[in-house]
Amino acid sequence: MLGLNYKRPFSFKNALTGLNLETTSVGYSISQHIELIIFTHFGEHRFNKDYGCAIWEYDFELITSHWKWEEKFKTSLLEALIAAEPRITQVDVTIELGETEANTFETDTHHIKKKLDVSVDALVVGTGETFHFYTELFLGPLASKDAKRI
Repeated sequence: MLGLNYKRPFSFKNALTGLNLETTSVGYSISQHIELIIFTHFGEHRFNKDYGCAIWEYDFELITSHWKWEEKFKTSLLEALIAAEPRITQVDVTIELGETEANTFETDTHHIKKKLDVSVDALVVGTGETFHFYTELFLGPLASKDAKRI
């Protein structure tokens, strides 16, 4: 694949002092971009108000139907990936909504949070390699574990 893939977060100190920015593999770069799309609210990107996905619209929504909620988020993320990530094709998004117990160590309290498993399978344009992305999100407020890049 042509071009360089830069790792985020960018080191602006390196850029301003003429040092090279750290590069990464195309798969890792795509994974970082998917995370950015997920965590960007529509209207947040100054030059493209349609960039992002609708997870922010649904984060605190009262979920009456898991299937409908999963389908709305899946559709939003799939449309966002097709529009904003040209390095992958034949994109398939899988969303599973569940619950998990969360602990607060400072107060040693336990509570139940909504957990969202997000999986993206695709092919890398130009190489035909399979691409897999997986992350777990926790809703209300939105948070994530480190994404697994395979």
